[in-house]
Amino acid sequence: MLYHLFEILESQFNLPGASLFSYLSFRAAVTVIMALSISIVFGKKIINYLKVKQVGENVRELGLEGEEKKVGTPTMGGIIIIIGTLIPVILMSNLENIYIQILIISTLILGTIGLIDDYIKVFKKDKKGLHGKFKIAGQSLLGIFVGIVLLTNNNITIVEFDKNLNSDNIELSRIEEVKSYKTTIPFFKNNELDYNEFSKAIFGDESNFLWLIIIPIIIFIIASVSNSNNLTDGLDGLSAGLSAIIIFTLGVFAWTSGNIIFSDYLNIMYIPRVGEITIFIAALIGSLVGFLWYNTYPASVFMGDTGSLTVGGLIAVISILIRKELLIPILCGVFLLEALSVIIQVSYFKLTKKNTGVGKRIFLMSPIHHHFQKAGYHESKIVSRMWIIGIFLAVLTILTLKIR
Repeated sequence: MLYHLFEILESQFNLPGASLFSYLSFRAAVTVIMALSISIVFGKKIINYLKVKQVGENVRELGLEGEEKKVGTPTMGGIIIIIGTLIPVILMSNLENIYIQILIISTLILGTIGLIDDYIKVFKKDKKGLHGKFKIAGQSLLGIFVGIVLLTNNNITIVEFDKNLNSDNIELSRIEEVKSYKTTIPFFKNNELDYNEFSKAIFGDESNFLWLIIIPIIIFIIASVSNSNNLTDGLDGLSAGLSAIIIFTLGVFAWTSGNIIFSDYLNIMYIPRVGEITIFIAALIGSLVGFLWYNTYPASVFMGDTGSLTVGGLIAVISILIRKELLIPILCGVFLLEALSVIIQVSYFKLTKKNTGVGKRIFLMSPIHHHFQKAGYHESKIVSRMWIIGIFLAVLTILTLKIR
């Protein structure tokens, strides 16, 4: 809204200083400050409201150190993240941008799924929350929406540079946008994979079954990252801190992919209009850092599924929109480790119980952060070390821009 207001003030009234809002860097900086301020200032009010409404965490008795202190701590704190993200985005971004529209709708869909899940846990006293099949159904609905928009919207394009050109002789007027379904493959010199070519190889050149490739992949990515983040959200500050690191990294890719000079210099895909995602990312980072003010050990509030499912799903959607979804296993390596620890633990337990009659475990407890708790590590030390691993993976992910 402010973006459009200052656009009018600059074009029609030539207001001094109004042109600042045309700069992505300026709007991103203001957005971070705004989101951080909203999360910290209104976060306290939301926490107090949740306390009054007795929206407290029902902690399962797992025999973990300090778990009794968490009982009654307000949950559904993801509302702070959602509000802290959407308000600055609505004020500071170009709302006509298709990528911003997708992300706002994605936030609302994911937030609704998480809110329903938390509501069932807190008010219906059902620790299992929303049944898994309904979560997957909601995430699939989002995946279908994102997939259809990517396939049909003519404003979602890329630019393929002439390899004989460089940043010194690019003529902007000669650059043509093309509707393409390419994505980025890390570590390869020819680092592009065309889903359309993949579809033709399977269904034939004349087929129109590209959606059978893209939509299931998008659904899988959204469900995987969203639910993995949900599993990671078991220690104070763990999910929020890791998510902030991951989203900052995605911001680097969104910025470079949306800038014609940087994308040409780095020899990566130039995606027109995708740079506006930087505003959404700035808001999400600001709200997550503001939420961490209350969520670090000992936490005054938990994000709940309202936050973990939403933030995880947004990480997936942003990765897809900037065509870096194949980097997720590296960038979200801690999330992957958490999810794999659960899969391995459950699978091994069922297998040994079937073969021997007695189920055995590989880890002391899963997800793996609880394994380290059982091993005697303090909660804050586990979180700090996983943040360090997350930073290492983020740097490695950024290095894929040049390592091929």
